[in-house]
Amino acid sequence: QVQLVESGGGLVQAGGSLRLSCAASGSIFGINDMGWYRQRPGKRREFVASITSNDYTNYADSVKGRFTISRDNAKNAVYLQMNSLKPEDTAVYYCYANAPSYDYWGQGTQVTVSS
Repeated sequence: QVQLVESGGGLVQAGGSLRLSCAASGSIFGINDMGWYRQRPGKRREFVASITSNDYTNYADSVKGRFTISRDNAKNAVYLQMNSLKPEDTAVYYCYANAPSYDYWGQGTQVTVSS
C-alpha cells in the first residue's frame, strides 16, 4: 500500500528555519491538492498550507509570509519551507495528498521551536 513518508522535523531555536519533505512510497494516480496540517499540544489538528496540481497555494493566516509550500509532481512530493519559526509553531506536522479515490496522510513529524 502506498504511504506518504515525511522527513525534516526537529528541534530549532526561535527565528530559525526548517524544511519538511513528504514523498509517496509508490505511484499515486491523479493527485489533486497536497498540503500540510499540524497538531499543537492540546489542540485540534489545523490547516497549515496547501498547493494544487497547477501550483495555486493557500496558507493559514498564522504562517503567511513565513512558510512556503511547493511540490514536485514527478516525485509525488510536497515540501514546506518554514522560516522565522516561533515557539507556537511547535507541533506534529502531517502531510496529505488528495487523490480521486482516497486521501493519503503521512505519519507525522515533530517540530519543536525553543524560545
